Amino acid sequence: MKKMSGIEPIIAVVILVAITLVIAIGVIGWLMGWWGGAGQVETLVIHPDSKLYDNGKIVLHVENKGTAAAVIYKVEIVGVGSADINPAKTLSPGQEDTIETIVQNAQLVAGASYVVRVYTKAGNMYPITLRAEVAPSQGAGGGAGAA
Repeated sequence: MKKMSGIEPIIAVVILVAITLVIAIGVIGWLMGWWGGAGQVETLVIHPDSKLYDNGKIVLHVENKGTAAAVIYKVEIVGVGSADINPAKTLSPGQEDTIETIVQNAQLVAGASYVVRVYTKAGNMYPITLRAEVAPSQGAGGGAGAA
């Protein structure tokens, strides 16, 4: 009769090494927090009371309805230009705030609609369509003095 034997030693070593690597990657990922944020997402809502002015000024009323913090770093008027938010604005879950910025050299037509996009560090983009309004005047004497 032929003697029965177990698996080949080389196959046993390969299986043990593979199992060890999978466990090590799992432990390292857990310690480094790679999977700690699993299931948490940012969800920005840009409220319709947000404003866009013909001089490129943007005033956005934003709220984070997600479960992870949202870090807003850029706002863009599609086809016109963009402005970096410096420092980036962080909204905790459930927090709402106002973001004001200006797109330099923007010449918008009052009454026309423009798509405004908000970009976050998580790689998400949130659009809203806003109608440009005439920018409020700075008032007399509010500018630079005459030479």
